[in-house]
Amino acid sequence: MSREPLRVGFIGLGSQGASMARRLIEAGHPTILWARRPATLAPFADSGAETARSPADLAAASDLVCLCVVDDADVEQVVTGADGVLAGLRRGGVIAVHSTVHPDTCRRLEALARTRGVSLVDAPVSGGGRAAEQGTLVVMAGGDPQVFAYCRPAFATFGDPVVHLGPIGSGQLAKILNNLLFTAQLGLAADALGLGADLGLDRDALSRVLPRGSAASFALDRIADAGGTLDRIAAHAGGLLAKDVRLFAEIADRAGVGGKSELREAALAALALMGR
Repeated sequence: MSREPLRVGFIGLGSQGASMARRLIEAGHPTILWARRPATLAPFADSGAETARSPADLAAASDLVCLCVVDDADVEQVVTGADGVLAGLRRGGVIAVHSTVHPDTCRRLEALARTRGVSLVDAPVSGGGRAAEQGTLVVMAGGDPQVFAYCRPAFATFGDPVVHLGPIGSGQLAKILNNLLFTAQLGLAADALGLGADLGLDRDALSRVLPRGSAASFALDRIADAGGTLDRIAAHAGGLLAKDVRLFAEIADRAGVGGKSELREAALAALALMGR
């Protein structure tokens, strides 16, 4: 016997979150939206989704509340504010943090939510807006396995694969490592193209060749699409990548691991190239 689709509240309708919300709506999940700016909701006017006046009102109408906001402070405010998600979510409800934040933020909020009879999982995503549109985001989840199983049908509307990695905070650790490696690869790809140019090769031609050979990578594709340098990527995503590399440094230093990691050093070198 099939289960009724989850009623999903979604907060954070940016370039990635908006597509995630649309996938939920198109899959038949009754969806409730909230945004600080009414203009953000305008594209959903004919989607069939409901809108809420506050995060608390959204939560009161939801089984699962998905958060795809920018950083730790945003997550904290939306969850714990006077009119936040915890003020409205019923006992048995679930909060999913799709933002990339410190694992300790999720652990602290999960402990607080538990005192209200609410569950929280961390489920950061990777792939960007295009993958969200196609339903192929990588979803990296941490938290109670039974709660993850409850959320999985909703996550599967925008994610493939959807993977449970361990206790609360595990998804964030995986995502931070993903972004650390991506940042390092961006720097290496830009360096390779720069070396080719210094040796007299046409940068544009080299940008077409290397992504088709054994040097191919997602990072190299992004560099090639951006004209063969880090400039556009630094302007668009440099701040977020810097945040995540520094999150890794804090976590690794506290745990006593990765202090002399070549990966860490390569990521820091890439940030330096981006002026970060």
